Amino acid sequence: MTPNEQQIIEWITQDEARMQALRAVKTLGLEDECLAAGFVRNLVWDRVHGYEQTTPLNDIDVVYFNPHDLNPLTDLDYEQRLNAIVALPWSVKNQARMHLKYGRAPYRSTRDAISYWVETETAIGVRLDEHDALELVAPLGVDSLFDFTISANPQHGQPEVLLARAEQKGWITRWPKLRIEI
Repeated sequence: MTPNEQQIIEWITQDEARMQALRAVKTLGLEDECLAAGFVRNLVWDRVHGYEQTTPLNDIDVVYFNPHDLNPLTDLDYEQRLNAIVALPWSVKNQARMHLKYGRAPYRSTRDAISYWVETETAIGVRLDEHDALELVAPLGVDSLFDFTISANPQHGQPEVLLARAEQKGWITRWPKLRIEI
């Protein structure tokens, strides 16, 4: 494990809200699941900016991979079940069907699916393994999270989407040391 990966694991372990969310998701027994995107990214950006308070968990992306049940209503059921455990802004998505949204070949796993996400820094997730240890899912690595960048993922192939997302989400306002790399 790299020093940056170890640092992320340590920060998540110290964040009770994130640990509570991870424990809640584990109770569902999803296949190849992780809490991803801003769940990890925002925490790292908060820490490298030296913020004492972390950005609120305003959208918790739970991704998993089940090619045997592609019904979007299943995701809604999981969201309701999670809300019964802890009321948070859950967004559950089966990555086995998300390739359809982008006209791509079917993904092979959650790791494969998130390797196509818009920004390199967003393509990261974390889960509790069978021993309740944190495991990162980072097909594009984690180092750019520490470099104050928002970089276009070449596998996504639409850098204009990154620009729109950065503007809409107010990333540069929230984390002013960040710079966009297309």
